[in-house]
Amino acid sequence: MIRVVRLGTPRQPGEGLRLGTVRRPPRGVKKQDYAARDFYDVWVPELAPSPTLFSWIKSRPLTDANWYSRRYLAEMRRPEARRLIELLARFSLQAEFSVGCYCADETRCHRSLLRDLLWKPGPL
Repeated sequence: MIRVVRLGTPRQPGEGLRLGTVRRPPRGVKKQDYAARDFYDVWVPELAPSPTLFSWIKSRPLTDANWYSRRYLAEMRRPEARRLIELLARFSLQAEFSVGCYCADETRCHRSLLRDLLWKPGPL
């Protein structure tokens, strides 16, 4: 089972291994403290928006969210991202884990898109 979480929030029962799908580690936190401080157990920046896309969305009004979604999904069509998504989708059939990022609002975040990709790992 896959859960989608906000990194840095308290872990919930059954959450399993926490994967950080962010481009940058948390600021001011020592690497050995990431898991203990409820950020992530494993860092997976390959599933985060590219630095270019992240900069682009931060410079746009909220009305550009659909463009952001399309661009993120296009990035996830790359072969290396597709393989990783398929791997995690298959793992989810046998293990519990969670994916997350730092955003407060999941509806304006790549993790809501990633959830759909992991739950339905067919063609993008």
